Amino acid sequence: MTTGEVVHAAVAAEAITPEEAHTGVDSPHCGAIVGFSGVVRDHDGGRGVTSLSYSAHPSAERVIREVAEEIASRHDGIRIWVAHRVGPLAIGDQALVAAVGAAHRGEAFRACSDLVDLVKERVPVWKEQFFSDGTVEWVGIGQ
Repeated sequence: MTTGEVVHAAVAAEAITPEEAHTGVDSPHCGAIVGFSGVVRDHDGGRGVTSLSYSAHPSAERVIREVAEEIASRHDGIRIWVAHRVGPLAIGDQALVAAVGAAHRGEAFRACSDLVDLVKERVPVWKEQFFSDGTVEWVGIGQ
């Protein structure tokens, strides 16, 4: 392979799983598959979190695809699967799932790290956090 391949890049209203990401990048070419799961946790900044809701700009699906294609162009021979959830999420739900398959682990780790960092930097998704004390806070992800 001379360039990477994006097998899936999406903004999803339904549940996403590390298993579907792993399966999506699996290939006889890949000797390593590295994954990332951004999971909703029950705290932030010392405060209890009860749930989250993600909202996305209409361009988010296009931007996540562009990000995945950019990473694929930087890392030869990789396969990419990435999705970010929108809508209400409970504690323990997957908010961001990514997987990268590559011939070797070093390339898979580097590409997956680059992918997650760039998704969080560029994809226009906003998080609304609901705290156990009844307060709500918006957090911007992307631009």
